[in-house]
Amino acid sequence: MSRLTRREFVRNLGISSAALPLLMNLPSLGMAASPDRRKQRMIVMFSPNGIIPDAYWPDKVGEDFALKEIMAPLEPYKSKTLVMKGVCDRVRGDGDSHMRGMSCLLTGIELFPGNIQGGSHTPAGWSRGLSIDQELKEYLQAQEATRTRFGSLEFGVNVPDRADPWTRMVYAGPNNPVAPIDDPYRMFQKLYGQVKDRESLQSVLDKVRIDLKRVERYVSSEDKQRLEEHATFVRQMEQELKSAGEEKLALEAPIQEPGVQLKNDNMPTISKMQMDLLVNSLANDAARVATLQYTNSVGQARMNWIGVDDTHHELSHKPDNDEDAKQKLIKINVWFCEQLAYLVKKLDETPEPGGDGTLLDNTTVIWTNELGKGNSHTLDDVPLVLVGGGLGFRMGRSLQFDRQPHNRLWISCAQAMGHQVETFGNPDFCGDGALPDLT
Repeated sequence: MSRLTRREFVRNLGISSAALPLLMNLPSLGMAASPDRRKQRMIVMFSPNGIIPDAYWPDKVGEDFALKEIMAPLEPYKSKTLVMKGVCDRVRGDGDSHMRGMSCLLTGIELFPGNIQGGSHTPAGWSRGLSIDQELKEYLQAQEATRTRFGSLEFGVNVPDRADPWTRMVYAGPNNPVAPIDDPYRMFQKLYGQVKDRESLQSVLDKVRIDLKRVERYVSSEDKQRLEEHATFVRQMEQELKSAGEEKLALEAPIQEPGVQLKNDNMPTISKMQMDLLVNSLANDAARVATLQYTNSVGQARMNWIGVDDTHHELSHKPDNDEDAKQKLIKINVWFCEQLAYLVKKLDETPEPGGDGTLLDNTTVIWTNELGKGNSHTLDDVPLVLVGGGLGFRMGRSLQFDRQPHNRLWISCAQAMGHQVETFGNPDFCGDGALPDLT
């Protein structure tokens, strides 16, 4: 049966858009991807303002390394973790380090001249090229076997209500930034249909239940269980979104306008809701590439929930001998690592639909930052931690490179997903291509 005929089969049953992505990947309907070609996924997670090096980087290189305080939440997944020191953002030109650190992070190329004034450096505009996630999206979407509903998904948490090089890391092309969706109501709407308000969530759930009844006689008992689990997830999300909207969010009804800033103190709740949606979207094969952006370069979050009342960026500028600021910054970065650990655990607890293992076995999460260290604004030793088996890299190691351009890492990621690029971003920073010793 051809793929088109299969799609027609499902649509002839009157299946809603909310259930279609899941049903198209049920093995017993004969629509899942070929079992000899595993799905590969990549998530880039961003947190800002650099790290505290002596609480972050392992002391040893190789397999015999210990996770420092900031990365301690990843201890259960140490064997699936790859720490990469010595990878640097070598891109210079217009803009300050925060601007270039953010908007050149995934693009690997200079910013256009512009009129957005940075700190003590020249003004600048948007990036001159597309980001690696969008490069991979275009590559995967061009092939029937790897094409998904959205191609990529851009999640945000507490991203400011403005657009500038400090707030955008995803680019669909030169001078074309992509805004993350930092409102889980809007992301839920994007993933599950045209949801107008909280009352509409129930109708989405009702459609999923009806769809389950329509196809249950065509699918195996194993796939029937997958559909039931999916309906349960949607029901839980409905309850959680309603509860969060009524008790914690600034507006009682779901926010419809893009870029509306949510409450600072809701960051832990919004973070969990976004990660739950992210994992579910990958399980339903809505996308193979995603980004998860926490605040922005020069992020000013006040993490009161961990006892830190100062703004993150203000703390990051304190001198190294300010022990109080140092401990607060460690707590902030531990919290970000805890978010990563939650995401990794969620992926690892989710079976790979129609395949072997878990989503984590076929997904690599890359946690990074726009700066190596906040008070020096260095773009050397950009924080890079990779977790999961999606790219096929040899994990369970700490690596030390000699100031290698981060362009080479993005080439490595592209090639690992079958996209045989020789350069990415500014070709002057691509050296000998992919980084060595990753596989």
